[in-house]
Amino acid sequence: MNTLNDFIEKYLEYCKYRKRLDSKTLKAYQIDLKQYKEFCDSLANGFSKDAVDHFITYLHKQYKPKTVKRKIASLKAFFHHMEYKEVIKDNPFAKLDIRFREAKLLPKTIPFHSIRTFLSTIYIQKEKARSEYQQRCCIRDIAVIELLFATGIRISELCALKPSDIDLESRNILIYGKGSKERILQIGNQEVLSALLLYQETFHADIEFCGYFFVNRLKHKLSDQSVRHMINHYAALAGISQHITPHMFRHSFATLLLEQDVDIRYIQRMLGHSSISTTEIYTHVSNVKQKDILVHKHPRNFMVVDDCISTINQLY
Repeated sequence: MNTLNDFIEKYLEYCKYRKRLDSKTLKAYQIDLKQYKEFCDSLANGFSKDAVDHFITYLHKQYKPKTVKRKIASLKAFFHHMEYKEVIKDNPFAKLDIRFREAKLLPKTIPFHSIRTFLSTIYIQKEKARSEYQQRCCIRDIAVIELLFATGIRISELCALKPSDIDLESRNILIYGKGSKERILQIGNQEVLSALLLYQETFHADIEFCGYFFVNRLKHKLSDQSVRHMINHYAALAGISQHITPHMFRHSFATLLLEQDVDIRYIQRMLGHSSISTTEIYTHVSNVKQKDILVHKHPRNFMVVDDCISTINQLY
């Protein structure tokens, strides 16, 4: 007779080979379902409504809302599959109220002047490079940062880019996002294009050997952690005290476009968001545009109160 652990293992195999989920999603499912299995070791029935209910209560005591939401989603997907396969007759989630308030944290952005300083610092380091190795590193780092800011691409998407995904002649980049969704973005700035062309030319042999567009010094695929280290390094050189992460370039990309009156639907598509509600969080961050409206567009700014007072005094 199959145990809960057996069903979990079969489900993870199904997710990997049939649903072809990406490695990060699979890892999250594996962690979350293993945790549920261990929680149920002392319980009589891991498929019961009470077991799931007690587990969700346990999660709320241990984790922040965002983590709880992810773990519940993993478990819910598993039980939906069990119901579909007719392993269980009644899905325990059918009569469970799993809604809860989740604080919306506004995305942290990088001020425009800091991005300019950051980019200038990398270009200066390239000019000051004393060795071919240093110059090569700067050429690659410039291409990485320019692409992050130019497209709002996720760091995982950037590191996963293949040479065939990038057509610099037509300026198109094919991006494989979450849920295996594809989107195409264009390079609209000549300096960004030049940075990518120089990188492609300089690292041509390494790219061909590795099979990925962005490579490290060992000719292996560039990792998320390498990019984080790169950003910390240049932020320190630029004298920027704010802690900057790769995802903040994505947040800044969206926010600055909103401040330029770009329709939020276009931004949603460029970011690869499935729902407009995910993109709408950036409307709360766009304070510069809000300030501009209140300073320059509000009707009160066109009222001359002194003239009104003078007119009233003459009447009375």
